[in-house]
Amino acid sequence: MRGNSVTQAILLLVFANFLASLSDVSLKVLNGEVPTFQYVLIRQIMSLLIIAPLWLRLPRQERMLGCGKINFWRSQFILIGSGCAMVAITHLTLATANAMFYVAPLMMLPLSIIFLKEMPPMKKVIATGIGFIGVLVVLRPEHFHWAAIIALGSALAMAVGNILIKRLPASQSVVSTLFWTTALTIPGAFLLALPNWGPIEIRHLFWILAINFFVLSYHALVVVAYKKAPASHIALAEYSGLVFVTLFGIMWFDEIPDLLTIIGIAMIVVPLMPIRWRRRKKPADKAVDIVTDVAS
Repeated sequence: MRGNSVTQAILLLVFANFLASLSDVSLKVLNGEVPTFQYVLIRQIMSLLIIAPLWLRLPRQERMLGCGKINFWRSQFILIGSGCAMVAITHLTLATANAMFYVAPLMMLPLSIIFLKEMPPMKKVIATGIGFIGVLVVLRPEHFHWAAIIALGSALAMAVGNILIKRLPASQSVVSTLFWTTALTIPGAFLLALPNWGPIEIRHLFWILAINFFVLSYHALVVVAYKKAPASHIALAEYSGLVFVTLFGIMWFDEIPDLLTIIGIAMIVVPLMPIRWRRRKKPADKAVDIVTDVAS
């Protein structure tokens, strides 16, 4: 039964990442036709309308949890990160942009040292170093594009936002956090969108709605998957998203990565994978499996 649960969870995660990849494809199809922060504003308003009914079902005393200083700053980083992500996906290949987004977990290591005073084990330091070398390989001078710096800005914003999660009260519900994080991005997005406000067509709204649908479906499936099986057994399936965006980039946008780019992406992603190596030891006539995590 446990094996079936793990298999089901892996399939759910792969499908979730397939949908997340389609959200990137939808953003690529928009092709920057909607000004960056106008897109972010419309998307956040749509998200808020979806989350609001769940928020209203919370007990009255829980609704205001999340409307505080930490969530305000998280919201601003999410706002900037969302804008940077749109620019990166519009101007970079899907594979390169997503590789840059995977830098966020690598950035969390130095940020956790600075802000949370955490001391990571040496293996994580080495893995992070390999990941940053991979960034240099992907962004080598002959392939450098200014949008790659924007993509790294998105990764940094995501990393800071994740670090700030640790400062949120444990009693704060997920729904309340999502509601206020989304609501607090809207004023800033509105102010940033005003100077470059452009005309909107129905097809633009369709693609933005599609992006919201794919992203929310991704998050819902991820929750179900991680409830079915331990994270260490299935987390590797999260990286299927990079395979999907690479394939979609080749199929629909003629974005064929060269060998060095593939090597660089591997150097970024592989150190983040929860790879398990199995060793066998035979005391007397009995074999005992020893499972060691070499990356997390």
